Amino acid sequence: MDITPQHLAYVLRLADNALILGQRNAEWTGHGPILEEDIALTNMSLDLIGQARLLYTHAAELEKTLTGRARTEDDYAYFRAEREFANYTLAELPHYGPLTGTAHADKDYAVTIVRNFLYASLMAHLWTALTASTDAQLAAIAAKSIKETRYHVHHAREWLVRFGDGTAESHRRAQAALEYLMPYTREFFSPDDVEQHIAAAGIGPNTAGLEAAWLEDVRAALDEATLTLPEPVKHITTGKHGEHSEHMGFVLAEMQSIARQHPGASW
Repeated sequence: MDITPQHLAYVLRLADNALILGQRNAEWTGHGPILEEDIALTNMSLDLIGQARLLYTHAAELEKTLTGRARTEDDYAYFRAEREFANYTLAELPHYGPLTGTAHADKDYAVTIVRNFLYASLMAHLWTALTASTDAQLAAIAAKSIKETRYHVHHAREWLVRFGDGTAESHRRAQAALEYLMPYTREFFSPDDVEQHIAAAGIGPNTAGLEAAWLEDVRAALDEATLTLPEPVKHITTGKHGEHSEHMGFVLAEMQSIARQHPGASW
């Protein structure tokens, strides 16, 4: 199998999504709405960060073969600039949504749940497709990750239904979170040269081809939750091309600060 820049970029894209969403969900650690959810979100954050570590390690192997440059998972996570990250914009958004007015507002668990459901539902299909990748290491990572992701879908879907079909207030918050976040999912399925290349090489699927199955899962969950699917929008966010929202810099500042203050440190 020939290693190309697009192959490396694709693996890094997968890793960045897992890392940034894992970092975001870890913000609930010690602050969960109930103890069980505090522990659940912490464990799912560890799942995502574990996936990122496997993917970054694989990316380092690909980059070494491609360019001769030696990299580590810490190099990718802690010592890249904002424009070098290729995660979806959805992953970097804070936990507060349209029902709050400032960046210092309390976190809204409905935003967290809706985001996790939309993302995990995509990854359930994507990891499944990647188990057949011509990249054997990526296929092995996918086989491990799909088990974790199925639980993430189950957890988020269960809470989505509970919120949507619960009280008037929980329904209002879930619907508002859905209307806030759904437009960002267009980025999942926007084609680009990276995905077209890896699809042609058999490394992974063209994500646009997963949209119908993903949308079927989303509609089924929303119907059960008595929530309404928002109308589609035209704008497509560009996080996977390194053009991020204003929130990304704050995520990286918090995540990277210790490593940058003490480069080369280990414990």
